[in-house]
Amino acid sequence: MQGGIARRGLMLVLSSPSGAGKTTIARALLEAETGIESSISHTTRKKRKGEKEGKDYHFVDQDEFARMRDRGAFLEWAEVFDNYYGTPRAPVERALKEGRDVMFDVDWQGAKSLRRAAPDDVVSVFILPPSAADLEQRLNVRAEDPPDVVRTRMRGASNEIRHWQEYDYVIVNHDLERSVAAVRAILIAERLRRARLTGLKDFVQNLLAAL
Repeated sequence: MQGGIARRGLMLVLSSPSGAGKTTIARALLEAETGIESSISHTTRKKRKGEKEGKDYHFVDQDEFARMRDRGAFLEWAEVFDNYYGTPRAPVERALKEGRDVMFDVDWQGAKSLRRAAPDDVVSVFILPPSAADLEQRLNVRAEDPPDVVRTRMRGASNEIRHWQEYDYVIVNHDLERSVAAVRAILIAERLRRARLTGLKDFVQNLLAAL
């Protein structure tokens, strides 16, 4: 609901090269905003320290992932660094119909597939690091990956960044607090888009009838 007016939910898509801050921004947004939830992807990659099944990802093997993909259970799926990631279709479609927003932490391939699957529902935001040196430092400080993986992610960052023009909004993550505020502003504005306010026509008609 938006001011008592029924609305359709939206799909807020966040992308960035690994280490630019999108996951941190996403978590902060979930804490600050109501009415939005995170899409929990299925993945074939190994669970990292601190991650929980069903909260961070649904961890599956490649055979299970392939079965789900083949029966159309994913809105989108992609291969990233030799692992597969997929967005489950049913919970997203249910949330949008009920007026709840869903946030996606995906790469450019996933964003492209989501736009293709639901062009009217997607709002896409690309997050850039302040510099290449800052990106490398963040990856090293994170200390979740060995040096060879960090080097691979740095090489992959170039390809990811080349797709920035495909997004509705672009944020340079100089400061986390300001970046979160920017994403919140985008969300607030997009929730007010006339086409998403499914109850607006009846609201206006009732308003006019009372005048």
